[in-house]
Parts: sequence; structure tokens; C-alpha cells
Amino acid sequence: MLYEGKAKKVFATEDPALVRVYYKDDATAFNGQKRGQIEGKGAINNQMSNLLFQYLTEHGVSTHFVEQLSERETIVRKVDILPLEVVVRNVVAGSFAKRLGVAEGTVLPRPLVEFYYKNDELGDPLLTDDQALVLGLASEADLAELRARALEVNRLLRERFAACGLELVDFKIEFGRLANGEIVLADEISPDTCRLWDKATHQKLDKDRFRQDLGGVEDAYQEVWRRIKGGLLREDV
Repeated sequence: MLYEGKAKKVFATEDPALVRVYYKDDATAFNGQKRGQIEGKGAINNQMSNLLFQYLTEHGVSTHFVEQLSERETIVRKVDILPLEVVVRNVVAGSFAKRLGVAEGTVLPRPLVEFYYKNDELGDPLLTDDQALVLGLASEADLAELRARALEVNRLLRERFAACGLELVDFKIEFGRLANGEIVLADEISPDTCRLWDKATHQKLDKDRFRQDLGGVEDAYQEVWRRIKGGLLREDV
């Protein structure tokens, strides 16, 4: 094992350019202050991420995905994760509502991209572009590329989620650099990293159900996976 995070374990393989990722059922919120388990989460997040990574790859977005081994395990290209979490917001929710006093559910006039310093000890603080530059976390070219990639991922995901009756409120993604310097989309795309609401009822179908003690967490994850799997597979037929 090379690394164990909040939601995944990463293992070496015989190929130094590839690693094996195992998805856990562990759940955390508020920078690890709240902990628990969501039964079946690891299997759902692994399979959903892989299906969405393949969809994005087919539409021109480079990712680290290589091959799914099982419900919980996947082979991905080894990357050095950039120390910036990239958040895209379409609708006001979460910390944005708290910071700026805007009502949750307010639709933004355009997608908003934010950068956060990936540092658990500091609580993953929000960064301006200039702060990221002076801290040496990324170059101007890197920031421009991350912003453009994030907006393209947002466009593609909103389209697919909408076709499944889901509203993509916001999401967090991470990028990594391959040995040749290429930046690719990494980590995962799941109800752990996306706020997803039912388009008709605005029912929350993501990790906010765990964060806010709303109950029905497992059912929400399963419902999202049912819709995404059915929608993407129908598109492939």
C-alpha cells in the first residue's frame, strides 16, 4: 500500500506507471470532524467514477482511468496530485451560501470556478489565483488549464446528469500530473464529491444527507447510481 486516504487505499502494481485503487465505505465530513460508514458507498463510487471517466474520455477529457478490476478496485495511471482542489458551482449551496449570505438554491448566472488549497491541517482554505501563484502551487498556465478543463467537465456532466433527472449543483475535482508532465483528471466523481439534487423535487441525493443527518444516505447513493448507470448504458447502446 502506497497511501490510505479518507475514502480510498492506493496500492503499487508491477507497472510503476500504474496503481490499484480500492474504494472504502468510510465517510467523513467537515475536514474529518464527522466520521461514519455508508454501506456500499465504495462499490458505488468506484463504478460510477469509472463510468463517468469513460464518458468524459470519449468526449475529449483526459483522465487517469485505465481498467476496472472489480466493484471496488480500479487500475489508474499514477499521477502526482496537484495541491489544488477545483470546485465548480452552478447553484448556491454549502460553504458558498454560508460565506456570502446567498440563499441556498439560488441559480448562479454562470458557472463559478474556485480553487482550494489541498491541505487538511489548514482545512483546505479557499485561494485566489494570486495566492496560488505566490505559494508556488501552480503556474498561470496551470491555473488557466485547470479552469478551462473544469468548465468543460461541468458542461459535460450537467448534460448527462440532467438526462438522468439530476441537477448538478456543484462538485469538487482533482487533477494530477503524469510522468511526462501532462495534466489529467484524477480522483473520483461521485455523490461524495458532487452535490446532486432531483430536478423535480430538489431532494438531496449526495453526501449532504450524511453531513446534515438527513437519513436515507445509502438509498440516495443507490438511486444516483441507478440513474447514472441506466442513462449512460442506454446512450452506449
